[in-house]
Amino acid sequence: MAKLTVFFKYKAIDSYLFEKGVVHIGRDETNDLTIDSLAVAPAHAAIINRGNVSSIKQLNENFPLIVNGQKVKECELNHNDTITIGKHDIVYSVTESADPEAAHPKDENFDYSKTPATFDMEEEATLPPANLQVLNGINIGKVLPIKKSMTRLGNAGSGVVVISKRKDAYYISALENKGTLKVNDLPFADSNIKLNNNDVIVINGTSLQFFLS
Repeated sequence: MAKLTVFFKYKAIDSYLFEKGVVHIGRDETNDLTIDSLAVAPAHAAIINRGNVSSIKQLNENFPLIVNGQKVKECELNHNDTITIGKHDIVYSVTESADPEAAHPKDENFDYSKTPATFDMEEEATLPPANLQVLNGINIGKVLPIKKSMTRLGNAGSGVVVISKRKDAYYISALENKGTLKVNDLPFADSNIKLNNNDVIVINGTSLQFFLS
């Protein structure tokens, strides 16, 4: 499954999930992914998903298609490629594969996989796989799978949270709150918060979008 996250001026404004087939991108409302901008052609580009391979094709020669800073007419897409259309960027990422445990590589630059040993395993539930996508900074576009029963995020001394996988949903709670934690731009309280699809978590200046596969 492909996830397309649309950015404008480095801020994520929308995200889409597509399983297969052709995804048309353009200004016209008949497209699968519509970008309302005069810098975007009515029919600008198309992403073709065939099995585990995705490619993108330019549809209008008068409107350039840029992938990872290079003008292209057609090319294969790889995980975390950045597609530039007009003034908007679209980050292409793979959010699901035949082996969910291997769908995403670990991000070694972010502390998210420390698991406390005191977790009660009976609380673990069968829920849809969940992920976090980095929305800013040097790791923008990276997808971090939430694989463990409890996932720790942040750094001691600045702010630390834990995302817990429970019977009914995923919950986030603060272990250390220095006033830099937010969920959907609201200051983070000390109580547990149930996470909903596409919620945005801010931890020490890093924005992460929570989404279910």
